[in-house]
Amino acid sequence: MAGKKATRLPRATYEEELLRLQTELVKLQEWVRTTGTRLVVIFEGRDAAGKGGTIKRVAEHLNPRVARIAALPKPTERERGQWYFQRYIQHLPAAGEIVLFDRSWYNRAGVEHVMGFCTEEEYQLFLRQCPIFERMLVEDGILLRKYWFSVSDTEQQDRFRRRLEDPLRRWKLSPMDLESISRWEAYSRAKDEMMVHTDITEARWFVVESDDKRRARLNMIAHLLASVPYHEVPPSVLDLPERPASTGYQRPPRDLRTYVPDHAAKL
Repeated sequence: MAGKKATRLPRATYEEELLRLQTELVKLQEWVRTTGTRLVVIFEGRDAAGKGGTIKRVAEHLNPRVARIAALPKPTERERGQWYFQRYIQHLPAAGEIVLFDRSWYNRAGVEHVMGFCTEEEYQLFLRQCPIFERMLVEDGILLRKYWFSVSDTEQQDRFRRRLEDPLRRWKLSPMDLESISRWEAYSRAKDEMMVHTDITEARWFVVESDDKRRARLNMIAHLLASVPYHEVPPSVLDLPERPASTGYQRPPRDLRTYVPDHAAKL
C-alpha cells in the first residue's frame, strides 16, 4: 500500500548530521576492535528500499579489516546440500570485527518463499530454527541488530523507474526485482509472517521508514549507535619522524617505466 510521502530532509542538514554519525561509527569501530566485541548488523527490506545506500554510508569511513560487508550470491550446488544456515556462519565476525549483512539468512523467509525457490517444508523449518539460531548467536556474545527497510509501493516503483533511466544504476535492476512489483502483497504477507516468528526478545526487528533515503540513513545509524554501549577509545600517540639525510639514492630515468597517459590534461 502507498504510504505517506516523507518530507525530504535538506541536503545540508543531512550531510552535516551524517558526518557526525560517521565520526561516531569510527569510535564504535575502535571500541569493537579493542574490546574484541563481535557485531552483526542485518539489513533487510524490499528491493530498492535503500539498504545498499545505507550500508555504503555506514562502511564509508570504516577500516575494511575490521568492518566488512557480506553480500552473498545465490547458493552453489554444494551449498544447497548444506544445512541452510551453514553458508552464513562462515561470514560471522571473529573477535574485534563488524559484519554488515546486505541481505542474510532471511532470504528464505522472503524471496525464496515468495518465488518458490524453497519447499514449504524448508520454509516452515526455517521459521522454527531461525529464532533458535539467533538465540545461540546472542548467547555466545554476538551483538545482533536487525533492520527492516520499509518503502511504499509508489516510492519503490519510482525508484525502479529512475534506475531504468540511469545507465550508472541500471545494473541494480534484475528481472527478479521487477517481478516483486506484481507480487507486492505476497511479499507483504511473507514479511508479516517472518516477523511473527523471528521478532524475538533477544534479537528484535527494527523497522526503518525509508521513503526518504536521507532520513532512513540517519535514523538507522543513530539507532545502531544508541543500541551499543560503546565509548571512545583514546587513540595511540603517533609522532611523525624526521626524514633521514640522503644516502645518495637516485631515481631511475623516467623512460625506463611505462606511465599512465595524462588523460586529465585533455579536460
